[in-house]
Parts: sequence; structure tokens; C-alpha cells
Amino acid sequence: MWKYIKRYLPFAVLAALFMVGEVMMDLVQPGIMRRIVDDGVLGLETGGAGNLELIGMLGLRMIALALLGGLCGSLNNVFTHISSQNIGNEMRKDAFRRIMSFSFPQLDRFGAGSLVTRVTNDITQVQNFVSLFVRVLIRTSLLTFGSMYCMFRLNREFGAVVLCAFPFVTGCIILCLWKANPLFSKLQEQLDAVNAVMQEDVSGIRIIKACVREAYEKARFGRANDALTATQLRVLVIFAFMNPAVNALMYGVIAVILCAGSARVSAGGATPGDIMAAVTYTTQLLNGVLMLVMLFQNISRGLASWKRIKELLDSAPELADGGFEGSTDRQGEIEFRDVSFTYPGGVRPVLEHINLTVRRGETVAIMGATGCGKTTLVNLIPRFYDVTAGAVLVDGVDVREYRQQALREKIAVALQKAELFTVSIAENIAWGRPGAPLEAITAAAETAQADGFIRSAPDGYGAVVAERGMSLSGGQRQRLSIARAVVKSAEILIFDDATSALDLKTEADLYAALRESCPKAAKLIVAQRVASVRQADRIVVLENGRVAAVGTHEDLLAECGIYQDICRSQLGEEAEGIA
Repeated sequence: MWKYIKRYLPFAVLAALFMVGEVMMDLVQPGIMRRIVDDGVLGLETGGAGNLELIGMLGLRMIALALLGGLCGSLNNVFTHISSQNIGNEMRKDAFRRIMSFSFPQLDRFGAGSLVTRVTNDITQVQNFVSLFVRVLIRTSLLTFGSMYCMFRLNREFGAVVLCAFPFVTGCIILCLWKANPLFSKLQEQLDAVNAVMQEDVSGIRIIKACVREAYEKARFGRANDALTATQLRVLVIFAFMNPAVNALMYGVIAVILCAGSARVSAGGATPGDIMAAVTYTTQLLNGVLMLVMLFQNISRGLASWKRIKELLDSAPELADGGFEGSTDRQGEIEFRDVSFTYPGGVRPVLEHINLTVRRGETVAIMGATGCGKTTLVNLIPRFYDVTAGAVLVDGVDVREYRQQALREKIAVALQKAELFTVSIAENIAWGRPGAPLEAITAAAETAQADGFIRSAPDGYGAVVAERGMSLSGGQRQRLSIARAVVKSAEILIFDDATSALDLKTEADLYAALRESCPKAAKLIVAQRVASVRQADRIVVLENGRVAAVGTHEDLLAECGIYQDICRSQLGEEAEGIA
């Protein structure tokens, strides 16, 4: 945490100095009050004659010191907030940057709900920890030890009474923190679960309603929330018993001081002002102890949250960057060289001994049964995952040797589930090419067969897309995703079932326009429909993670039984002339 604190240490030091000033003003006040009572009101040094002039002078001094203490407290708050908020800001940015560098398996291991909690609630807890550490620790330490010192200076017997109560107060605090400390980590984990359910249900609200599962999801959220509430209540109950116990001990000390003080006054060993000052110091001491309790509670919770943030920040990206920037004479060439792949934690390989080359300007389609590894294969090109064995080469260079940004700048991807953002249509299309001119955006939209429905919208290309693209149909979202890939002018285009929501005519028009607008790009098309791939230069048929056949539509129709079965199921035997 020091890495973040040291950047804003000057503000924290200023906050600490102003807190010292505020506490010093508080510690001076009881001594002045003692003089007002003994010398101004009772006139113990003047034979019982009061002194209004002294009372007025000391009263003004108390007011001035109180105002000065208030100013120091305000400035302490300002500099404390500057340091804690900036520390949280830097920490949150670093945490988000680290998340953006994670591989897909790392994101899966943490879970979306946990990542949201760590970047929001956990960092807020650390901010509070830093703020309280700077403000409350200094205040409580100075107030506690300062009050004790002043008590001994005022009267040793009164100081001894307070000192005897300290072991009991300390024991009470330690016992409560020992009981509560393990619950803080559990509390944050249960908050992860609540956030995970919330995120899943908001994202999948349509399927929840379609399947009439609202009651089930309400119960699931209720269970997660009940568990969180139960743990929170356990923590609160522990501290609910601790505060009255500490209060009772300290007020017991005040009672003893009053009893002992009255005897001392009768014997002439103390004055009423001494007793009043002693009670005030004891009250300040009580306030310091109660603030110390709150501080330890927040320190425990803050450290539990920091442990979770540190786990995130210390997680090194699993996909290490290479140093190659991607400048070669060969552009848009892909080679799978004896590639095998198994998902992390998996037992059986998803891909086995894949050998395939895609040349510049070539259109290669990938077909096969569900689960045969089509999407996994194309995900290895932009290095969303690393191969288990073999190598994937782009322009003759292993993708693991590329700097990831340089590699992905050469590739444009359109997915079956189009991810759109809550910005304008033009900004969504230009997402992979920030600052793209409107002419390039409209040209890409025309290629993707999206220009017509965009221009029919009230604001055209300036229309703002609803969250997750819910203001558009599935086909419209896919066409915007394809336009986003096209406008990037990448050397490699990957369409992972990106036209599944389009009708056959629109799809045919799209691929015809694509051949004209991106003639030099290598194009990989993952598809389920024969109509989507029959015009490809080559079709790769996968079966159980292996290449079963490669060839044109006509070649496969004549020689590949798997492809023949696909054609029969979709087009019928007569349509393809299959006996």
C-alpha cells in the first residue's frame, strides 16, 4: 500500500500536523476551565471573592482556542480527503488496468461479481482505512496519551485510577476484534456473491422473464443477500456489546474519581476545579478509546479488503507480451502448425494436431458439429488463449512473440453475440478505429448492409445505442459488429458465426460486398449454414477437434461424408444432387 501512499504523503503529513493542532487545543481547554472554576468563580486564591475579569479573559481564550482547533480540524479533513481519495483513485485505475490485461481464464477464476466488488467496495474500504488512519489514529493516540499525561500532572491519584481501568478496556477491545476479524473477509466474499447474482440477472433478464423464473431468481438473490445480512449483523452485534462495555468501564472510572475527589476536596488535597478538569480529561479519554474501537474495526475491514485488492494487483497476466511489433513483408497470412489445445482445468483436448494455412486475400470457412472446436480455433489467432502444443503463426511469426497490441491491431473480429456500447452508432462502428472519418464509417456500414436501417433512425449515425444494444434487433446488432470489423481495415478478418441472425439474401449481399471492399484481407468465417460458406475459397471441416477435410464446396460435396450429411440436413438431397 506504501506505493500508493507515498505519492500523496505530503498531504497526509499536513493532515497529521493539523490534527496535532486540533488535539492540543482540546487538551488545553480543561486546564483553563479549572482556573475559571477555582480562581474566577470560587476565588480560592482571593479568599472566596470571584473574579469576573479573569472569567471573561479565560472565556475568550477558550473561545479563541476552540476556533483555532476547529480550523485545524477542518484543514485536517481537507488534506485527509485529498490523500485518501487520490490513493483510492490511483488504486482503482491500477486495478482496472490489471483486469484489462488478464486472460480469459484469469477473468473466469476471479468471477465478474468479485472483480466488481474489489474495484468498488474493497477500494472504498481501503480509502476509509487510510482516511481513518491519518485522522483518527493520530487523534486517538494524542488524545488518549495526552489526557493520561495531563491527568497525572493534575493529580497522580486520579491518573492511577484511569490507568487501572486500561487493561480491562484493552482486553474488551481485543476480544471483540478477535471475534469480528475473520468475519470481514467472509463479508466481502458474500458481497461478491450478491454482485454476481445481480449482474447475471440484469444481463439475462429477458431469458428469466421468458422462462418465468422471476420467483426463482428472487429467492436466489434473497439467499445471497440474507447470508450477507447475517454476517453483517454478527459483526454489528459484537461491536454493539463492546461499546456499552467500554462506556460502562470509563463511566465507572468517572464515578471513582468523583468519590475520591470529594474526599480529597474535604481534606484540602484537591479543588473543585481539579475534579472538573479530571472528569473532562476522562471524558476525552473515553472519546479517544471509543474512536480507537472504531479505528480498529475499520483497520480490520480495510486490511481484509486490501488483501483482496493486493491479490488482484499481484496477479501477473498469464499471457506475457512478446517484443515483435509486426512489421514483415508477409501480411495477412495465418498458419496453424501442429496445434493442440486444452482449456485450463480441462482433461480432454479441444483441438488436436491442427495443420492449416490461410493465405493473404483468401476466404476460409470453418464448419463442424457443435463443440468440435471452431470458435476455439479462431480464438487462438488473436491470442485470447495460448496453444497447449504447436504454434499459431501470423505473417510467419509465432503469435507469442508479438506484442499483444500489435498482433490485435492486425486482426478484426465479429462475434455471434455482438457487444455494443452506450454511445452513438457511429462511435460503435469506429470502436476499433478511433477517429475514423464519417466516410469510412458509412462505407463500412454499407458493406455490412447496415446503412439502410441506420439512416432510417431519427438521428441516423448519431443515434445513441441503448445498454448492450437492446434498442436494436439481433440482426442489426450483428451488422453493426461486422461494420466495426470492416472499418478497422485489418489484415485478418474473423467472423465467428457473425451472420447467424441475418437472412440468406442479406448475408449473400454482405459477403459479396466484403469481397470487393476487403480483397487483400485473409477472412476466416465460422458458420453453421452451408449457404454461408459455399462461396469460400476453401472450407475446413472439423470433427472432434481434428481437421476431417479441407476443400471447396464442390470437392467436399463429392468426397467428405461429414459435409454431405450437413448439406443433406440443410438443403436436401435434390438441391445438391446427392444420391
